[in-house]
Amino acid sequence: MTVLLLDDRWPSLIPLEAHGRLGGPVEFTEEVPVRVRWNFQDLVAAQGPGVLVSTNEADPRVRSRVRAGEPLIVAESRREPVHQAVRAMTRACSMGEWEAAQTHRSLLPYLAEEAQEFADQVVAWEQDGDERALLGELGDVLLQVLFHAEIAARRGAFDFQAVAESFVDKLRSRSPYLFDGSTGVVPAQEQERLWAKGKARERQIPPGR
Repeated sequence: MTVLLLDDRWPSLIPLEAHGRLGGPVEFTEEVPVRVRWNFQDLVAAQGPGVLVSTNEADPRVRSRVRAGEPLIVAESRREPVHQAVRAMTRACSMGEWEAAQTHRSLLPYLAEEAQEFADQVVAWEQDGDERALLGELGDVLLQVLFHAEIAARRGAFDFQAVAESFVDKLRSRSPYLFDGSTGVVPAQEQERLWAKGKARERQIPPGR
């Protein structure tokens, strides 16, 4: 049986390498959306060893078949570093007793510490040019963002993707030239004007809208 591991963000996107290689009965792990299941039979040949479709590499059936050496096709987007970082944080909070016990407030000292260490490294980098050290400290700051987003996701508030979307929405509001096809350099004075205008407009939007 071939294991097809899809990206849970875009489960409808089937890897090109899967086409022509899938045949036989199709099974799905429980989290695969119904909309994906409806059309899947059209992609699978009648004859073949069967297909197990999943978005969860930790599912017992997936792990068992992969350990047994059965063919595995993985959506390329799952190998994206940001996706791997988010999934690693999710697993850390599921498997680590310390991580599971943390709250936004309990993590504040770590956020302050990592931010200060990055600031210190910037000063050091100006002298020694150590890019690897700078990268490492910035990764530690990212860890804090991932951690807080995962805590929020576990209470059903928002996740890391929503954090990124919030960032993009803010830029659309305050720096519209990044999205409207503008070209050339935007003067700093115009940037400041647009930023202030967008910020003022955001304050007029009721919370939750």
